Amino acid sequence: MADMGAIRDSRFALLRTHPPGTRRVVTDQPKTGMSMSDHYAIRRDVGPWALMLTGLGSIIGSGWLFGAWRAAQLAGPGAIYAWLIGAAIITMIALTYSELGAMFPESGGMVRYGHYSHGSLVGFIAAWANWIAIVSVIPVEAEASVQYMASWKWTWAQDLFVNHELTPPGLGIAAVLVVIYFLVNYWSVKLFAKTNSAITLFKLVVPAATAIALIATEFHPENFHIGAHGGAHALDLSAILTAVAISGIVFSFNGFQSPVNLAGEARDPGRSVPFGVLGSIALATIVYLLLQIGFLGAVNTAAIAEHGWAGLQYSSPFAQLAIAVNLNWLALLLYADAFVSPSGTGITYTATTARMIYAMERNGTLPKVLGRIHPTYGVPRPAMWLNLVVAFLFLFYFRGWATLAAVISVATIISYLTGPVAVMTLRRTAPDLHRPFRLPGLSIIALIAFVFSTELLYWAKWPLTGEIILLMVVALPVYFYYQAKAGWHDFGRQLGGAWWLIVYLPVIAALSWAGSTQFGGHGYLSFGWDLAVVAVVGIVFYFWGVRSGWRTPSVEAAHGEIPLL
Repeated sequence: MADMGAIRDSRFALLRTHPPGTRRVVTDQPKTGMSMSDHYAIRRDVGPWALMLTGLGSIIGSGWLFGAWRAAQLAGPGAIYAWLIGAAIITMIALTYSELGAMFPESGGMVRYGHYSHGSLVGFIAAWANWIAIVSVIPVEAEASVQYMASWKWTWAQDLFVNHELTPPGLGIAAVLVVIYFLVNYWSVKLFAKTNSAITLFKLVVPAATAIALIATEFHPENFHIGAHGGAHALDLSAILTAVAISGIVFSFNGFQSPVNLAGEARDPGRSVPFGVLGSIALATIVYLLLQIGFLGAVNTAAIAEHGWAGLQYSSPFAQLAIAVNLNWLALLLYADAFVSPSGTGITYTATTARMIYAMERNGTLPKVLGRIHPTYGVPRPAMWLNLVVAFLFLFYFRGWATLAAVISVATIISYLTGPVAVMTLRRTAPDLHRPFRLPGLSIIALIAFVFSTELLYWAKWPLTGEIILLMVVALPVYFYYQAKAGWHDFGRQLGGAWWLIVYLPVIAALSWAGSTQFGGHGYLSFGWDLAVVAVVGIVFYFWGVRSGWRTPSVEAAHGEIPLL
């Protein structure tokens, strides 16, 4: 915990000079007309434990409050396997990003890697998907807090969440919370850091205490023998895989990106980034498994027999379970944590999304005003205003945690696709670039990570898969506007590097539409064969993507001008 103080001094602590231990971010954009961000460098003084705790603090947000319930609804006792599968897949994906984060230690790096490996079009699509996945976390954390309020004993509180969605008063409270997240970051970096440090400690203790208390007080082993759809225990593979994709498991682990996005502030990125990423995933997996076991065992067996796992309806799952087993002290703690955990994550992601806009502006696909840093407070205020508006749009359109978490999960999966391809492409196109962390067995790990990302996208079920893929396309006019503004300079090369991704998205949407009924498709592919077909398609697009990369001007700049360690 001692290194957490380093974050206070480093997050958005942008300096007018370049003291020892800092680096100037180099971009392939012209030097003329630079935004204010080009005149600053970010201090690199965050240690590995600080990165790990930041990742863990980002991972443990509203996901732990709802994920176990939603996974149990979909998969019953199979939810335990869903968490294990999800953790394994996310670890594979995270390993590829660890090499990239150490190789290009810069703020908002998650939206830059596709730009380095394949050019501006792939970079834009990847950045857009990643930004959508992260900016929508801000309102979902606020929704989580309000949903837990809805199980309070007062009528006004119960009226905040009705028929599985927030009512207008509930939306109003959630909107106020979003504004609070915004203001904590808007006025002071130090306030953000101090707030986040205190919140992180609290939100690590409460989930562990919840799992242990439920297991020790009320545990029904027979619940683990009731199948996802009732009857004798039988694991349903399609239900387990769907739970991995949309129950909030992918969403819950998404915080591993925080150490990657903070790589620009790491003292030793080659050591700190992998430690921060893998350490946060490992600890979170233990916590989530304990919570899932505690939830499955604490639910009343008669309620499952009557309604099935899918019939378990809660607005605040763990708090309501605590009350049902007479753990009133735990319920009170959970009601408090329902504000603390989501708020901690919401505050962190408000900062992270500002970094992403800051990085996207450096890609040359957003107005330069969005890359400006406030000279006094050291925060990118124009980017924060944009994120606030978008957060409100998601808040008022998706009015329940489960609905918005599913959307975030699919967008997150799409954002992961470019990492495994980019890291392997750069091994081919830029083998001489310094790699502080060189991942052993990358050729196998990257392939597995991409194929399972493709499977995750399919497991999310039609029509959700198609809807989120469509959301990825609607932003392309923004890219074309900036290309036209630049006179379509080198557009053919950018398009050539992106064809694999342009074709990939509609192909996966078509497979989802035609797939087995277990995954929401029209049954043209039977269950089992559909998984094999998706895997083969993933392998084909992976190798196409790796071969499509080229040595971009951004890589030349990084190789020629910046000693990365």
